[in-house]
Amino acid sequence: MSELVLRPDAVLDLRAAARWYEEQQPGLGDRFTTQLSATFDGIRAFPTRFRCIDGAVRRALVRQFPYSVGFIVEPSRVVVLGVFHQHRDPTVWRERLPDDPG
Repeated sequence: MSELVLRPDAVLDLRAAARWYEEQQPGLGDRFTTQLSATFDGIRAFPTRFRCIDGAVRRALVRQFPYSVGFIVEPSRVVVLGVFHQHRDPTVWRERLPDDPG
């Protein structure tokens, strides 16, 4: 299993999405975070099973919600760049790439 590291922007993304869902319907934010946690578990277990969407950036879809997780696989860890709504500009993660990905 790989270590999973969330960049600060990714934490902000997931908190904003969970808050928005909770405002729409009580309990929905918790359902979102549960599905997101399951997605993180899948990434941790076998990160290379997810396809590359551009260069080294991979994408995992969140079940039951229109979100995906953008991440890169480094030698000793997996770095989550963001948790993105599927209708958002798909290239926004590029701004979040580390200068030194290794």
